[in-house]
Amino acid sequence: MPRDLALEDAPWTPYADLDDDDDLAFRPRGPRQPSYLPPTPPRRTTLRGRIWERIAARGWLWWFGRISAAVALVFILLVAWLAITAPLSKSLQPIAAPQVTLLAADGTPIARKGAVVGEPVVVADLPPHVVEAFLAIEDRRFYSHWGVDPRGIARAAFTGTGGGSTITQQLAKFTFLSPERTLTRKAREALIAFWLEAWLTKDEILERYLSNAYFGDNMYGLRAASLHYFYRKPENLKPEQAAMLAGLLQAPSRLAPTRNPDLAAARFQLVKNAMVAAGYITQGEADAMQVPRLDVREREEIPTGTYFADWALPQAEAGGAEAYASRTITTTLDSRLQNIARRVTERAPLGSAQVALVAMRPNGEVVAMIGGKDYAQSPFNRATQARRQPGSTFKLFVYLAALRNGWHPGDTIDNTEFTTGSYRPGNAGGRYSPTITLADAFAQSSNVAAVRLAQAVGIDKVIETARDLGVTSDLPAGDPSLALGTSTMTLLELTSAYAGVAGNAFPVAAHAFPAEEEGWFDWLWNGKSSLGFGDHEEMETLLRGAINSGTGRAAILSGPNFGKTGTTQNNRDALFVGYAGEGDDRLVVGVWIGNDDNSPLNGVHGGGLPARIWRDFMTSAIAGQSVPTRETPRPDPSGPVQPLDVPTDGEFPMGDGTRVIIRDGEAVIVSDVDGTPVGARIGDGTFSVDIDEEAASRRVADMAREAAAARLEQARQEAERAIEAARGQAQESEAGP
Repeated sequence: MPRDLALEDAPWTPYADLDDDDDLAFRPRGPRQPSYLPPTPPRRTTLRGRIWERIAARGWLWWFGRISAAVALVFILLVAWLAITAPLSKSLQPIAAPQVTLLAADGTPIARKGAVVGEPVVVADLPPHVVEAFLAIEDRRFYSHWGVDPRGIARAAFTGTGGGSTITQQLAKFTFLSPERTLTRKAREALIAFWLEAWLTKDEILERYLSNAYFGDNMYGLRAASLHYFYRKPENLKPEQAAMLAGLLQAPSRLAPTRNPDLAAARFQLVKNAMVAAGYITQGEADAMQVPRLDVREREEIPTGTYFADWALPQAEAGGAEAYASRTITTTLDSRLQNIARRVTERAPLGSAQVALVAMRPNGEVVAMIGGKDYAQSPFNRATQARRQPGSTFKLFVYLAALRNGWHPGDTIDNTEFTTGSYRPGNAGGRYSPTITLADAFAQSSNVAAVRLAQAVGIDKVIETARDLGVTSDLPAGDPSLALGTSTMTLLELTSAYAGVAGNAFPVAAHAFPAEEEGWFDWLWNGKSSLGFGDHEEMETLLRGAINSGTGRAAILSGPNFGKTGTTQNNRDALFVGYAGEGDDRLVVGVWIGNDDNSPLNGVHGGGLPARIWRDFMTSAIAGQSVPTRETPRPDPSGPVQPLDVPTDGEFPMGDGTRVIIRDGEAVIVSDVDGTPVGARIGDGTFSVDIDEEAASRRVADMAREAAAARLEQARQEAERAIEAARGQAQESEAGP
């Protein structure tokens, strides 16, 4: 008994591992640990180990069955979802021609344009080399696969020839699906491809594909493309012509030979090599095929109805040129502001001159655009297509460059006349002074001060500032006349630069469609710059002074206003560009007046008629004094297109350059009186006269000079007669009796 107790109290015992029989029964058999070693600590199993133990306990066969069942269930659900969401029923219906409808911001249709779609082609009527060219570069195994070709995908990935998608998949993509690049769209594309293969013959699929594919230049279908590029029916295409057309399908807009002949020629060579590799032609036949010559015949473009739409439609087509579907796109155009722009330009006494107006938000969203007096008579857009000299409105870049390089509005500069050098600009009216502050020089639009300031700052700094504000037009370095706006640019480009100052974020790209709202990260990396607070405030001080106390006084508004006048040499162009309003209501507007043949205007200056048009537009657009507008239909994308640039009432010529404009019960008589544009408005029992004051004052000065010259001429003639009479009397007295 004592011995047993001693063993029980010992720190270890030979029977320590045999606590109970149950544990012993499940303990693995193995070599017993020697009694002289300490006990082994229990093994700690990790999460991964426990998972593998559980898998091993269940058995691999059990888990394989469960996983296979789950995959099968997911696949069935996916196919069912795709079958419900994919347009399977639509895929067998006739394909509708692509069409783009543009809406104003309020939903009013402003333009509708359809693509050029040729008649369908029949594969049996096409020469073999036409079909072979498309099969070689797009889908060599077309007649042997079931809509999806894994071998073709692998070949395209490793060799770069052939398309990753089959012709059937491409037909499904560009006719029934959106152009988004997602796995869901690819899955739907494959499902529709299987569906088409099940219900249509191979030739029917190929005919649909060739009859509806996009070939660039707004041409849909092989027939339209062959007639457009080669003026030849597809049944008569030559092998090299067919190869050229087949190469366009990869990127029609980029590879169109009318736009990028070099890229089209390189793609043509790739198609020839693919035809050789497919066994359709020999290498010798390929070498004999030269790049085909284009035969593009002129075709009449159908105008859309508005200057804005003509500018916006190419942007819309570029954004979804290959999408074969009718699209409705909302633009940034504001119908109310567009009507105001049309009416204020209609009532302006322009005579024979043309007018352009662009209104945009500081972020570049164009809300109104006038490209001429009457779109129906001339669709040429003078706001986006005409490149004219900006005149003194270019001084924005000169003075902003000076502010960015340490100058201030109170600094002075030489304002004397140039008397030396080959280039001697002068101030209008011959007004000079020993010195002038930058603020006064900008307000009075001193030419000599602007040229000297540009030279002091450096022409390269002026050009750099213009580039920063988004000007891309040619700006010749080292030309001192650049400071006076002698380089040409469009009104849209100039107005966009002023928008950069208005919002203090540049460059600004004018656009016709609402931009996606930027997130914080996008804003951080959008590449836009801004002026320092002091520079921006001083620039706005200069722009405000140009209106309130300078050459732009005719544009004064009751609220904050900023702008600059511009008049080019011999009064060939007259401009006013500026901005007004606060916050979201701020508008940047540019106005141009000139003759299409670049002939001088009849006494029109930037501070006259353009400034008043700008003021009238801003007053109605911002200050709430609305111009009467016609009724606008309810937003209806399928409704009639509204011709916002066509006068709604009548204009009647009266002879001698006088015309009468009738609109909404109001009559405007426009004429020239002794060379001065005058507009008389009658309506609602009122009568008002609009006279170009600057032109009138100049005309009065001219008349005064003419009268003074006439009086001097009369006095000279009287003096000559008196001298002749005196000479006669002297001769008579000398002869005597």
